Amino acid sequence: MTTHDTMLTLSATQAVAAMREGRFTALAYAEAVLAQCAAHADLNAFITIDADAVRAHARAADDARERGDVLGMLHGLPVPVKDSINTADLPTTAGTSALRAFYPARDASVVARLRAAGAYVLGKTNLHELSLGWTSTNLAFGAVRNPWDQARIPGGSSGGTAAAIAAGIAPLGLAEDTQGSIRVPAALCGITGFRPTTGRYPSDGCAPISPLFDQIGPHARQVADLVLFDAVMTGDAAPIVAPPLAGLRLGIARDYFFAGLDPALAVVVEDVLVRLADAGVTIVEADLPDLGGLIDAITLPVQVHDVVPSLTAWLAASGATIGFDAMLAQVSPDVTALLRHFSLPGAPLAIAEATYAAARDVHMPALRALLARWFTDNQVHAMLLPVTMTPATVIGDDDMIRIGDQDVPFPTAMGRNIAPGSTAGLPGLVLPVGLANGLPVAIEIDGPAGSDRDMLGIGLAIEALLGRLPLP
Repeated sequence: MTTHDTMLTLSATQAVAAMREGRFTALAYAEAVLAQCAAHADLNAFITIDADAVRAHARAADDARERGDVLGMLHGLPVPVKDSINTADLPTTAGTSALRAFYPARDASVVARLRAAGAYVLGKTNLHELSLGWTSTNLAFGAVRNPWDQARIPGGSSGGTAAAIAAGIAPLGLAEDTQGSIRVPAALCGITGFRPTTGRYPSDGCAPISPLFDQIGPHARQVADLVLFDAVMTGDAAPIVAPPLAGLRLGIARDYFFAGLDPALAVVVEDVLVRLADAGVTIVEADLPDLGGLIDAITLPVQVHDVVPSLTAWLAASGATIGFDAMLAQVSPDVTALLRHFSLPGAPLAIAEATYAAARDVHMPALRALLARWFTDNQVHAMLLPVTMTPATVIGDDDMIRIGDQDVPFPTAMGRNIAPGSTAGLPGLVLPVGLANGLPVAIEIDGPAGSDRDMLGIGLAIEALLGRLPLP
């Protein structure tokens, strides 16, 4: 008989195979997952879990197998879902008080695809309120805590999903990334995460920031489960094969992505470069001198310009009975201050329409062209970079943080390195590669737009070389 502890060590791919083959039931697996949720309740990873509904979904999966039904690729799998992604059977709060009892009219398309593949929603995970931050220190629902050190942040905004996966509650979860909200939590919690090329997976039915950047994607503990998720979302189940490391060319733009790193984190990343080179990978150093200026001209201006109209439209399309202003009246002070500073009518740093138009129509195409040329001119398969400048910080340290001998703004430490990929719409894969002072360190592999399957294959190859982090 398979024990609860054994079930929880399985990947999503392994757990689904075991349930499909009858080695254990979906209900037994659900009970193991629910027990793990209870054991790690102190992480505050979830806003909503309906245990009775979880058991009912699991029984339905077992009944389908008993009947001899055709079983989906995710048969019986409970999936934590970020609570900004619409679910018709559970509230979607977007992490804000006014939406505590809001049931959207329908599932987001990505949730519908998971259900069609045989999965079900385990629960809705906690997040940074309205996804507007990298800490997941939510003043409405409480701070999410990092399983590696509960005094530290899990990253944001998809911190609850990342914490649940890292704690061994579930092997595969649903997150969303506008500017790092998949990748930063994956890095700080020591798991894998994948932000696909913008538009590869449907992102409707998700509390938005900007339609130019928003992208739903997965968290998992190993790349094979990201591959499984990609197959479910795209319908392309053709095998993804890890390429030989010998002959692989990975580029690094050291002046931008490697400057000012935490010294202990930098040691881990440099060791990764050595290990990759020893395995036959060619590391190509090639800088991107115009990158910082383009990011400054696009990333923040687009988001702060788009967030209010985007949220207003999402509320209406999702069937909410309140509008943006009524929701805003109950938003926590930290997020309200951010919106008042940048995004609400009359905000002192509001983005002028001409500035926004230039960001969208001039600077974004220039950024995409710059990065496309960089991949082509240097004949590299992918770009390698540290995801963040520092490992997970202490909860509450979200203003200036000390990195080495420098004081660095918290948004820079978390957001500098992940901004180019999502601003340009590139696929980005996060791989945990080691520990610095007991905290996870991760690299990101970005590829040309549309190279998603290639990036997943490279991820499989690097993971096979470097291994995976254990559960904390």
